[in-house]
Amino acid sequence: MEKTLTLPSHITTEKLKDLYKQMWLIRYFDEKVDQFFAKGMIHGTTHLCVGQEASAAGAIAALQDKDKITSTHRGHGHCIAKGAETDRMMAELFGRETGYCKGKGGSMHIADLEKGNLGANGIVGGGIPLAVGAALTSKMKKEGYVVLCFFGDGASNEGSFHESLNLASVWDLPVVFVCENNQYGMSGPVKEMVNIENIAERAGSYGIPGKAVDGNDMVEIINTVYDAVENARSGNGPSLIEMKTYRWKGHSKSDAKKYRTREEEKEWREKDPIQRFKEVLIEEDILTEEQAKNLQEEAKQEIDDAVKFAENSPEPSTDTLLEDVYA
Repeated sequence: MEKTLTLPSHITTEKLKDLYKQMWLIRYFDEKVDQFFAKGMIHGTTHLCVGQEASAAGAIAALQDKDKITSTHRGHGHCIAKGAETDRMMAELFGRETGYCKGKGGSMHIADLEKGNLGANGIVGGGIPLAVGAALTSKMKKEGYVVLCFFGDGASNEGSFHESLNLASVWDLPVVFVCENNQYGMSGPVKEMVNIENIAERAGSYGIPGKAVDGNDMVEIINTVYDAVENARSGNGPSLIEMKTYRWKGHSKSDAKKYRTREEEKEWREKDPIQRFKEVLIEEDILTEEQAKNLQEEAKQEIDDAVKFAENSPEPSTDTLLEDVYA
C-alpha cells in the first residue's frame, strides 16, 4: 500500500475494496428492513445499526477465518461482516423457511456456526458470557481461535459484563470485548448511565488493557482490534475496546427518538463512517470515485436480490411448528 496507510499485512488493497462494499451492504440491508417494518411487511421487532458500519466491518476484518464472534440484538452488521448470506438473512426477517432459523427466529437470532458467528442475542449482555465460554474452549482444547465479543454501552452495566471480564482476566482467555458505544442505551444517554468518560476505563478494574477509539474510523478500528486479537492469540489474555459511534435510527422500530435533538443527529451524520472510509481510499489511490460508485451499486443490487429471494421463498409449514425447539 502506498502513501501513509498502515494496516495489518492481510488487509490488502482488494480487501479494502471489499470492506467498502461490505459497509454499503450493511447500510442497505438495514435501510430496507426499516422500510419493510414501516410498511408492515415484516413482523416482530428489529434494531438497526445504520451509522455503525465501521465498528462491525473494521473489527471483524482484523480476524482470521477461524476466529469466532458473539453478537447483539443490533447484530445485522456483525452477521454480514462475518460472511453471512444476505438472502438467507432477509428471508429470516420475512419469516421464510429459507432463512437462517427457518423463519422462526427473526432479527435477533441469526447465527452461522460455519462462519464462526456464534449468534445474535435478544438479551442485553447475553452474548458476553457465551464469548468467554467459547474462549475457554479454545484455550482448553488448544484450538488457537480468538473470540470477538460485541455488546453495547448499556450492556456494560449488566452483571454479565463484569463477571465475564473478571473470569476472562483471571483465566487469561483469548477474548476481545468490543463495546459499541452508540451514545444511548435505549432512550438514556450514556453520560447519565456511567460516571466515567470512557467505558474502556473499566478494563483497569480487571487488570486488562482498555482503549477507547473513534468507532467511525475504519483504519483505527482495524489496527486496534488486530493488535488486541493477536495479543490474545499469543496467550496474553483479554482486552476491552470501546468504539464511540452513533446509531442514526431509533433504538428499535417503535422509537421516535424524542430524547435527542436533530442538531445532534446532523452532527453525527457528518461523521458518516462510509464517507470517511471512501475519502481515505480515494486519497490513497485505492479507489476512484467511479469505482466507489460501482461498488456501492453492487451492494445495492445484492440487497435488492436478497429481497426478491425472501419474497419468493415459502413460509414454513405448520407441520414444522414444534421442530427446532427445546421443549
